[in-house]
Amino acid sequence: MLCPSFPTVVVIMLWEHLPPCTCTGKCVAPKTIETPSPCLTADTHATIRFHGHDDDDPTAAMALLPPGTGLVSYNAAISRCARAGLYRRALALFHEMRGHGLRADEYTLPPLLNSAALLRSPPAARALHALLLRAGLASHLHVANALVDAYAKLARPAAARVGSTKCRGGTWSPGPPSSRGSRAPATTARLSGCTTRWLPPGSCAGSTMLDLGRSVHAAAARRGFEPFLSVGNSLVSMYAKTGALRDARTVFDAMPARCTITWTAMIVGHAQNGRGRQSLDIYTDMVRSGCRPDYVTFIGLLFACSHSGLVDAGRDHFRSMVNDYGIAPGPDHYACMVDLLGRAGRLEEAMDMLNRSSTELDATVWKALLGACRVHRNVELAERAAEMVWRLDMTDAVPYVMLSNLYSRARRWGDVARIRALMKSRGISKEPGCSWVGVNGVTHLFHVEDHGHPRAAEIFRKVEEMTERIRAEGYVPDTDWALQDEAPEGREKGLAYHSERLAVAFGLLAVPAAAPIRVFKNLRVCGDCHAAIKMVAKVYGREIILRDANCFHHMKDGACSCGDYW
Repeated sequence: MLCPSFPTVVVIMLWEHLPPCTCTGKCVAPKTIETPSPCLTADTHATIRFHGHDDDDPTAAMALLPPGTGLVSYNAAISRCARAGLYRRALALFHEMRGHGLRADEYTLPPLLNSAALLRSPPAARALHALLLRAGLASHLHVANALVDAYAKLARPAAARVGSTKCRGGTWSPGPPSSRGSRAPATTARLSGCTTRWLPPGSCAGSTMLDLGRSVHAAAARRGFEPFLSVGNSLVSMYAKTGALRDARTVFDAMPARCTITWTAMIVGHAQNGRGRQSLDIYTDMVRSGCRPDYVTFIGLLFACSHSGLVDAGRDHFRSMVNDYGIAPGPDHYACMVDLLGRAGRLEEAMDMLNRSSTELDATVWKALLGACRVHRNVELAERAAEMVWRLDMTDAVPYVMLSNLYSRARRWGDVARIRALMKSRGISKEPGCSWVGVNGVTHLFHVEDHGHPRAAEIFRKVEEMTERIRAEGYVPDTDWALQDEAPEGREKGLAYHSERLAVAFGLLAVPAAAPIRVFKNLRVCGDCHAAIKMVAKVYGREIILRDANCFHHMKDGACSCGDYW
């Protein structure tokens, strides 16, 4: 039986890179920035190593690069930009580095792959894939892991499987597709004899891995790794990302020491699980403890405010970030502020803020504005926001889909047809919506009106039963969320068989009554399904935890943790 090493435990649980600890300056830096470079002195390396990770300004690492900068310093700057959400700048630095004749090594590529994935740029990911193959870097485990993670985030499961490699240390290895459950591909992860099957297409990191995460936690405890700060941080992050906030809090309370990562993971975790006010309480405790918030901490705080309707608190934290901590707001901060103001119906204030901003705004900001326009049905401003996204990336499917949905809700079917024709002429396809639920280690995948599951007849009967029972409780379908131009009966039927409802129906059939039903969706849940599933949770007396592309929805007794504000 193979035993996990200390780094293995951290890698398995920490699905997304978080900045190192800024409280003490003693966290171990990546190996790249410990390796000597002939271009810089040891003192300069030490400066870049510390400030590249700990300075609140994400451009600090680049500002420190002197003429004749070597590979090590470029790696540090690229990593810093990627961690700060400046993905285009990270790729631009890589282009500059190549122009100076420097060759990428195994430490250059992981943050670049992550940047390409989060920019939704398959061509960039493929180019980096080709480069690492030519350079012979695919044998490095952390490069292979980054490649698989990038393709998974880009909803390219086939490429992810092709890109995957076996760990030479034998800690984990991708397994064969599952022959049980749904027709979805599956991967088997093996750790000390524990086997769990998973692979929701286009999934976010760690979303269906709670059981595996608990197994890794047990392995870490057996091996004596729990006292390590990085293991504790990884456990808190893993539990928060899988919706297990009680477990996250248990680990957090037991940690002998905490740093910025620890507090930030708790802040973000509670925000994503609809506990925005608790996020602010945790931040207050963090400041009282003497731990300094960083760039990512404020993203979590602003996210918490936007998803809890706390407009004044959001404004206060945005100002505090700049005035009290000297952190220059980045695109992610502006996206949260646009979301916050947009949800409150203050679209003009959001536009005024963007017009006054000196930050280079990316597509995330304009897509946040698009989302606000969808909520308030402001077609004119939505069209302007879509144009801004297209200036940055004509191939981004999001503005096409959101405009089409907005036109559908306004019954402007001619404009719907125009947008769809535009997508077809430009070769742009919408990511298909799907939902999945795990039962006994097997993931069951569903698409809209999906009859392919072995128990499809039972599932569809259960959906009909669900619909009848919630109608008796007062549910009325909101056909504005149906995107087809057809008769009301057809629109209602289309809503009833959305993928998330099929997954919930299967959960009612297969998940034990005492256990919560955990459903995951690759896109944002529609408003009608959100209302319907809340009522299903009430009439069946079940807890349903729905994780969509935006946040967790903990539904029980007819209420949702998001407060209908997502």
